[in-house]
Amino acid sequence: MHDVIVIGGGPAGLSAALVFGRQRRKVLVVDGGKVRNAPASEMHMYLSRDGFPPHRLLELGREELAAYPSVEIRPGSVLDARGTKGDFTVELADGTTERARRLVLATGQVDEPYDIPGLPERFGRSVFHCPFCHGWETGGKTLAVVTSVPQEAMLALYVADRFSDDVVLCTHGPLDLPEEIAGRLAERGIEVISEPITEIAGELDGLRLHFAGGRVLERQAIYHRAPTRQHSELAARLGCEILDDGTVRVNELQETTVPGVAAAGDTAKLPAVPDAATLVSLGAADGVRAALWMDGDLFRSGLEDSGA
Repeated sequence: MHDVIVIGGGPAGLSAALVFGRQRRKVLVVDGGKVRNAPASEMHMYLSRDGFPPHRLLELGREELAAYPSVEIRPGSVLDARGTKGDFTVELADGTTERARRLVLATGQVDEPYDIPGLPERFGRSVFHCPFCHGWETGGKTLAVVTSVPQEAMLALYVADRFSDDVVLCTHGPLDLPEEIAGRLAERGIEVISEPITEIAGELDGLRLHFAGGRVLERQAIYHRAPTRQHSELAARLGCEILDDGTVRVNELQETTVPGVAAAGDTAKLPAVPDAATLVSLGAADGVRAALWMDGDLFRSGLEDSGA
């Protein structure tokens, strides 16, 4: 019986495991090896690690956890999880089962870029999702924003306000923009191209967007906030409440609506927060927060069980 099974070996999961390990908790981390920011060469806004390779951060994290013998990191994936607070059973893809008193879900989300030839393979390398993560590096460049969601057109205004005087909004087909947004785009001089995009070619600083009518737009970088989905269905299978945007509902302690189950990283958020932030630093902080309060819960449960 483990004290905790952490499902997911990204920044959130490893940070949670570090807290538990330092408290001498018996912890199993099941790491599927698939992280959302794998295509990115750099991560940002992580103090002392700005511009650091994200894969190297995880390597260092695993090395640090090796100092804590009560923590095991096991490669693999989880097929199912069930049970109640104090006794959860987790089924792994290799056919084994493990039990734990508590669970931390840190499985993350998956980006699903539009099915435009050339776009998915460039996502994270020359097609970026977040101006907080990549805005500084794209400052002064010619930019395109690709979206078919009316409210996401505000991203074009944002990057034009902060990073570039040459921004084009590409809606990949006709889009009925709210009057206020359309007016602001016009005031800012942001062109809107509504023709479908047939292909994206080239690389960073030399991208070419091909349109159905034959036009070719040359850009140095592209922003595209891709739709997302949960990487795993475990939260739903456990009975955790899922918010309308597909994220797992948590409270200020990172607890889900299922007792004994916490969730950390971009897989979950508070209902009042507009979006699940994708920053590595916030994911790590979520993991620490989840483990900190869960350890206290385990301690109190232990006192109750012993009659102390």
